[in-house]
Amino acid sequence: MSATEFSIRPFAAADIAAITEIYAHHVRHGASSWELTPPDAAEMQRRADALLAAGYPYLVARDAARVLGYAYVGAYRPRPAYRYTVEHSIYIADDVRRGGVGRLLMTALIAVCTERGYRQMVAIIGDSKNAQSIEFHEKLGFRHAGKIENIGYKFERWMDQVLMQLPLGDGATSKPRGA
Repeated sequence: MSATEFSIRPFAAADIAAITEIYAHHVRHGASSWELTPPDAAEMQRRADALLAAGYPYLVARDAARVLGYAYVGAYRPRPAYRYTVEHSIYIADDVRRGGVGRLLMTALIAVCTERGYRQMVAIIGDSKNAQSIEFHEKLGFRHAGKIENIGYKFERWMDQVLMQLPLGDGATSKPRGA
């Protein structure tokens, strides 16, 4: 799939059924989400509404027929000192993974977050064995920031969390706007 075959735009309420389906696949079959039971569309809408109400970007990739993936950021932690740091999530439909959708979604999300004045983006990758996600983040410029071992239990095994970090804009080299 080429980048000209799909577009990236802000989330719309009409996307929620497809987003729910994409996320359910990742909950059931992957380590990127540590939920054990996929949430329904009403819960996914509630989550999206909360992010949007807080002013965070939520992007969708779609072709002429359907939603192919989505990405968003939220607060890394709730305390005010973390207000310039965001944590991202990205989920791609299984049949189009490794086709460029994720890279373009993340590139757009990074640009929007930088424009909005965020200074750090954190990726929390479920499972240190998820080499594909780790490599994806490395190619986008994320660096390894740590690993928490054996913190989650899913699929009848213990899993690690890999922390990766990407400076946005000036990163930590200057004071953020409004600070």
